[in-house]
Amino acid sequence: MQQVELIEVDDANVHNGGCYCLRSKPNSTGYMNKNEWLMSRFQEGLKYIKIMDNKKPAGFIEYTPIEYSSRVVYGENYIVIHCLWVQITGKGYASKLIHQCIQEAREQNKAGVIVVTNSNTSWTPSKDIFIKNNFVEVAQAPHGFELLVHKFGASPDPYFPNDWDDRLVSFKQLTVMRTQQCPFVDVATTNMMEAANKLGIPIHIIDIQNREELLRISPTPYGIYGVIYNSNLVTYHRLTIHSAMKRLKELMSY
Repeated sequence: MQQVELIEVDDANVHNGGCYCLRSKPNSTGYMNKNEWLMSRFQEGLKYIKIMDNKKPAGFIEYTPIEYSSRVVYGENYIVIHCLWVQITGKGYASKLIHQCIQEAREQNKAGVIVVTNSNTSWTPSKDIFIKNNFVEVAQAPHGFELLVHKFGASPDPYFPNDWDDRLVSFKQLTVMRTQQCPFVDVATTNMMEAANKLGIPIHIIDIQNREELLRISPTPYGIYGVIYNSNLVTYHRLTIHSAMKRLKELMSY
């Protein structure tokens, strides 16, 4: 008989196979950084919930109050979904995880639930599953980003900032902005550094310290990883070394 259950990761079990992503490499820098990041966020109300299929991880959802979110979005009294991923499709697991988040938002008397999507990449949750669960798109941002919300009442809509071009202008040097919210950020940074080294381009790393800094300098709504060179967005997600070199070469003449 199939057994499906939701398991909340917390400070007591996070180091015992807690994080879903990169779990096959528990000694990797990215995995350890993610677990440490989670440990420092649980007290802020962040929730990381895995769905288990016959005691095997089948997916997860991560969400947090907007005032502590790693996404560049403004709003009052919302929950923001950072990540949603399911390995086993066709069984309603994604909807089950979304419903868990919505129910908790209701219990906390929140205005609703927010998610940032992007149909151009797999590095954000899929837009379709949220539309299916009665989310509505309320804003867009450059590079394909979409802002969706599931509201409980007549609260003001959340919104993106509108100064994306201005954020790029001052960054001529190759610059990586990052947090540890995603365990793949370490690999993404390493690949970019190796590509830059092969091309002889100096690189600067900014480890974003807080939400205020994130809201002020992040080049996209994704927030946790962004690369700028010659006042242009290089990428907001992991690239292979080859792809990073190709993109940097395109921007060297700007």
